[in-house]
Amino acid sequence: MFRGWENYFQMLGAASAGLIGLLFVVVTLTAGFETSNAQRGQVLYMTPTGLNFASVLTISALALAPGLSPAGMAISFGAVALFGLGNAIRSSIGIAKPRDVTERPHWSDFWCYGAAPVVIYLGLGAAAIGLAMHAAWAPYVAAGLLLFQLLLGIRNAWDLVTWIAPRSSAMAGGTSGGAEAGESDGET
Repeated sequence: MFRGWENYFQMLGAASAGLIGLLFVVVTLTAGFETSNAQRGQVLYMTPTGLNFASVLTISALALAPGLSPAGMAISFGAVALFGLGNAIRSSIGIAKPRDVTERPHWSDFWCYGAAPVVIYLGLGAAAIGLAMHAAWAPYVAAGLLLFQLLLGIRNAWDLVTWIAPRSSAMAGGTSGGAEAGESDGET
C-alpha cells in the first residue's frame, strides 16, 4: 500500500525518534518548578507533544512493516488516531478551562496543543478508513498529515523550550523567574 514511500516514512520516523529523545532533555528543565504546576504543564503540553512524535514514529513504522495486511494497517492507524484524538481532546479541554483566573494560557496554546492535533487525528482516522477501503487518496492524506503532525510537534517543542528554559535558569540562579510551569504569561 505504501510501496515507493519507504524513504519518506524512514525520514519521518527517524526525525520523530530523535525529537522524542530531545523532549526527554526538555523535561529535565522542569526539575526546579513547583510540582503541581509542573505536572499540569506536562499533562497539557509535554505529553501531547511527545504523543505527536510517538504517533508519527508508530505510523511510520507500520507503513514500513513488511507483510502487514491493508486491514491490519487500517486497524493500527485507526487505533493510533483514536488514542491520539482522546489525548488531544483532553488537552484542548484542559487548556480552554484553566484551574484559576491567574493561569492564562497564550491564545496559540489551545490551537497548537489541542485543536490542530484533534484535526490531525480525525484526518488520520479518515485515512485509516480510506486504507481499509483501498482508496487511492488514503496514503497521500496519511503522509501529508504525518508531516504536518511532525512540524506541529517541532513548533510545540520549540514553544516549550523557549518558555521553560528562561524560567529554569532563573530558578537555578536563585530568582523567582516569573510564572511556574503550566502557567502562562503570554509566551506559551
